[in-house]
This record gives sequence, structure tokens and C-alpha cells, in this order.
Amino acid sequence: MMTEEQDGTIAFLADPATHGGLEPINIIHTHISVIVLVGDRAFKMKKALKLPYVDFSTATIREEACRKEVSFNRETAPGLYLGVRRITRSAGGALEFEGDGPLVDAVVEMTRFEQEQLFDRMAVAGRLTPALMTEAARMIAEYHGKAPVVAAGGGADNIAAVLDINDAGFATSSVFAPETIAALGARFRSVLRRHAPLLDRRAEGGRVRCCHGDLHLRNICLLNGKPCLFDCIEFSAQIATIDVLYDLAFLLMDLWHRGFPEFANLVMNRYLDETGDEEGFCLLPFFMAVRAAVRAHVTATQAEEPGQDLDRLSGEAKSYFDLAQALLGDSAPLLVAIGGLSGSGKSTVADCLAPRIGAAPGARMVESDRIRKALHGVPAETRLPVTAYSPEVSAKVYQEMVRRAETILAQGGSVVADAVFDDPAKRHLIENAAAGAGNVPEFLGIWLDADPALLMQRVRRRVGGPSDANADVLAGQLARNPTDVAWRHVDASQPPDAIVAAILCR
Repeated sequence: MMTEEQDGTIAFLADPATHGGLEPINIIHTHISVIVLVGDRAFKMKKALKLPYVDFSTATIREEACRKEVSFNRETAPGLYLGVRRITRSAGGALEFEGDGPLVDAVVEMTRFEQEQLFDRMAVAGRLTPALMTEAARMIAEYHGKAPVVAAGGGADNIAAVLDINDAGFATSSVFAPETIAALGARFRSVLRRHAPLLDRRAEGGRVRCCHGDLHLRNICLLNGKPCLFDCIEFSAQIATIDVLYDLAFLLMDLWHRGFPEFANLVMNRYLDETGDEEGFCLLPFFMAVRAAVRAHVTATQAEEPGQDLDRLSGEAKSYFDLAQALLGDSAPLLVAIGGLSGSGKSTVADCLAPRIGAAPGARMVESDRIRKALHGVPAETRLPVTAYSPEVSAKVYQEMVRRAETILAQGGSVVADAVFDDPAKRHLIENAAAGAGNVPEFLGIWLDADPALLMQRVRRRVGGPSDANADVLAGQLARNPTDVAWRHVDASQPPDAIVAAILCR
């Protein structure tokens, strides 16, 4: 809700004379802020409101929040946040920057960037790429690794507090019926009770940290060609003090809700590759559901404001609400092992298949090439020497694949295992991973068949990626000529979508 005084502040910020005659001036409204864009600057003003999760009711509180915002965001977005500008009233009654008169409001001054560089805009324009999302996932993993650990409180209590905020937020809106809200809240607390021991263990193990808190697509931009986090939560230590995977879950939910499940799955997998946080995999659907509910109540609250498009915002709030309900559903665990000689397209098929099995954000990918690189402490794209492919090293790689698969399956998650699997003993190992998980997940072994000439052509044309296989490696595989593979054979000469469709049919 905007006050009359804040309407005057916006008029001051929107006046070209305030900025030396610069124009045009653009104004953007969010549910708690107003951003004024002029020249190479952006001025962000906080709305004078008080909600269950934020209090910006006085100018003094808003000034302090502005200072916190600048301080907190300079960690992830150096150069973007320039400082705080106080808006005061002169003796003659006019508003001015940094005057001697009483404080009227405060704004954060930022370097302006093109709105088309926001990840939500890039998503709509089809400009997000696997390479860009991989870089974003690694950047977030690095950020979480440096985030301060918060020792106070339990992990389950932390999420229970979020659910309490959700309940209070929904109560301020008329978009949802009280009985519908109550039913969703009861489901959330039932799932929370099931996860409480794990959440508490994670808190004790340092997984609850001072995080970004608002990590969705609109708060990531492309700055100097790199993904950049900005606009973190500065107004509530409670909201920002969370499990690192709950922080990540906002981005995963946003991608899933916008119709980009493949990017949600990719970000999750690359993040876990970096952090090794397999233990928390089973929490992701629940965390994503909580995030969807947060978005539902925030959007519903925004719909109640005067001058808003009630029908559009109510529909959007309901879509988040429906997603939260869906994400709380159960999904049977499944292990799909994809084997085949180099060039058969295993990794491409795995990338396409993983978002389509298991609970959101899809299956955990367990890939021999990436695990081998991780065991040697190098990025997935770094080429390794021949010695890294000795039988002893390969045995360790496959053992690690099985360990990771068993960890995920035991939690009720699904796994896509990607390796050559031309050795019967190694196929037997991954088959046993399903049997050893304890909850008897379904196992499906897929062998990708292709003509040797096609395999050689693909290997020779390969550029980048985690695989080091070349023509000589493939020649050795062909010489061994595995013919006793009892897994289901699929023609690898087909497009990846057709291969995935064939796998899903089976």
C-alpha cells in the first residue's frame, strides 16, 4: 500500500529535473518496492507497508533496510550497489537528496542494467542455455560454501517458522478459501514431521546458513557476461537464515513453474556435483513446495492492493498454490542405467530423461565421466591423462556411482546412471544398487545400440563436455564387442526425444 507521502516521493524520483534533466524515466512496481530507472542509474524505494514477513512502516526503518540491502548485496554483486540516498524535505517544503531537513524516505542507488539481462526475461526470450545455467549452479554452490553458518535453532523449527509465515500471509488475502488453506497447511506439517530428523541433522551439520533468501530468476542477472545474484533478503534475518537447499529450491521451483524442468534438473545436478550434498536430495520436492506456497501467498497479497490486476494475479497465485499441492505428492523411486559405447549419446539421453522421472526436480544423474573428474579434483571439462582410466581408477568410479545411487534411492529418490557399462561385472554392480537400497526401487537397464561408423563420426565431432573418449578409446571398445548385454536395447541413431519416449514407454 502506497502512502500519499510516498506518492510524492515517487513524483520526485520520476521528475527529470531531479536527475539533471535526464529522461526517459521508467517506473517498475514489485510487491514491496518501487524502482525508478533513469540514465545509467536505478533508484529502489521500499513501500511503506507492514506484512507478516516484513515491516517498512516508517522512513527510519526503510533507511536502515536500505543500508542493510547495500551491505548484504555487495557480497554477490560488487559494483551493482552504489549506496543509499536519503530524501529529505527542505525548509521550503521541496524534496531533495541529502538535505539538512527531516528524513522523508531513503532509496538504494544502483548501477542500471538492461532489464533484458534478468534471467526471468531471458527465460521468456529463450536465451537461457545449459552452459549458462551450469555456471549459475556453480556460482550458487560457491556462494553457499562461503555463507556464514548459523548455529542457533533446529532445522525443523526453521521450516516450521516459514510455514507459520505462509499461514499468516494467506490470512491477509481473500484469493483462497480458508478450508483450502487449512488443508494445504496440514499436508505441509505432515511432511515436515517426516523430514524433521533430517532437517535437524542438517542444521547440526552446518547446512543452515545466512543465505540469499529470495533466489528466483528475477533476482539473477547477466552482468559482464556472468550470472550475478542480487536483491537478497535484508529485512528479515529469520527468512534469510535457512537450509542451503531451501535457498536453492526457490530457483528450482521458479524454473519448474515457468515450464523449464530441464533447467531445474540441470541446476540441481550441477549444484550437487559441486557440493556433494546428496543427503538432502529427498528434501527438494518439499522445499520446492514450500517455495511455491510462499509465492502463492505473496502474489495473493499483491492482488489485494488497489489498482492491481486482480484476475491476473489471482490466477497466478492459484497456479503456485496448485504446484505446491502437486509437489507434496509421492513418487516411486526408479533407477535407470543407460549404457552404450562412446558416441551412443548416453549423456544427452540422460539429460533429457532425468527431468521426466521421479519427483520434481527430477532424477539425480550419476555419471561416470563427472565422477572420475571429481575424484581427480578437476572440473568436468578438464581432460585427464590415460592413467586416470586404469582398471583400478575405473573400479573406484563405479563404486562411487553405486554409493551415490544407493544414497538417493534409499531416500525414495530416482536416479539415472550414465556410463559405458560394457563390462558385465559393472552392470551387475549398478543392478545391485537397486536391490541394496532397501525400498526395492524399480530398475531399468537401457543399452544404446548404434552402427560403429555412426559412433566414430560422433566421437570425432565431439567438442567440450566431460567425456575424454576419442577414436582410439572407441576402437578399443568395439574390439571388445560386448554382445551379452541383457538390458533393453534402443536404437541410438534416433533423436534424443525419440529415445527418451521409447524408454518411458518401457
